[in-house]
Amino acid sequence: MALLKSIGKNPWGERLNKIQQSANYKNDIFQNLNITKVMEERRDLFRTFKKFLNKPKSVMPAFPLPSVKTDLKNLPNGGFPVLVWFGHSSYLLKINGKHILVDPVFSGYASPFKLKSAKNFDGSNIYGAEDMPEIDILLITHDHYDHCDYKTILKIQNKTKHIITSLGVGSHLEYWGIDMNKVTELDWNESIEKVEGIQIYAAPARHFSGRGFSRARTLWSSFVLKTKDCAIYIGGDSGYDTHFQNIGEKQGPFDLAILESGQYNEAWKSIHMMPEETVQASLDLQAKILFPVHWGKFSLSLHPWDDPIKRVVKKANELNVKITTPRIGEPILIGEKYPSDQWWAFNKI
Repeated sequence: MALLKSIGKNPWGERLNKIQQSANYKNDIFQNLNITKVMEERRDLFRTFKKFLNKPKSVMPAFPLPSVKTDLKNLPNGGFPVLVWFGHSSYLLKINGKHILVDPVFSGYASPFKLKSAKNFDGSNIYGAEDMPEIDILLITHDHYDHCDYKTILKIQNKTKHIITSLGVGSHLEYWGIDMNKVTELDWNESIEKVEGIQIYAAPARHFSGRGFSRARTLWSSFVLKTKDCAIYIGGDSGYDTHFQNIGEKQGPFDLAILESGQYNEAWKSIHMMPEETVQASLDLQAKILFPVHWGKFSLSLHPWDDPIKRVVKKANELNVKITTPRIGEPILIGEKYPSDQWWAFNKI
């Protein structure tokens, strides 16, 4: 029963009526700004599935990942905003004394059940729901299992004041029994200030959604977080497209751009950027610092586990882009301290 519950539920009733009024919803599904193929060629689906059945050993690190155990309940107050990464696309921001938790996955798996292929890397799981402070805003970019985790959300719901997510994702939350008075769903180009002094804008991304057999019934988004002193781009998942430049021109420059860089494949290049495109996207966004995520916790593709960060670093050096590469749990002080050790090379020493 818990397994079926974790899959969630597609929008219905008044929520579906609202969705149908969205300019981004056509032919009974949400649409990207430009034509986007989830899989480039039909034959690639079968070829890729066959490869997934026999993944190379390099998709997993040979040793537990080095990490830092930071006391999240006693992060510095005031001063520079603090960011602590938990691997993949999960991280905690403390800004203006408020805690914002993004796409937390602490259940150990990026799937509705315990698949070995979706299990987190050794060493990447040192944080759990019990380590989280009181959460002022839980931000969920879209409903995929590696961003919207049923077990984690249930564990943190009582310490969460507000949930902000993409239009339609509230259908899962409501089905799971979450207090809907806490939940705000945003369409692209909508914004909200649930916490004084922290403005959150929903912006386009090039991706898709779905937890069961149907796709694109809920929206996927990137988000722009702004205070009077700081601007942060929260990329979620996205293929490369013109929206990065448009957002940069309208909302930039950004102090920090948090962009996906892993789980890519030529077969689905329209919905997940290649690492080199991640670097270009940060330039399009007019970001001062690039923080590459969506790697370092799960193996959801076929590339070596450390390939994303090595390729990002190489391209960033070529284009003179500043990046930060913290260990899991190692704080970033936005505007002051950006860890940049190449810690992923530990198993080469």
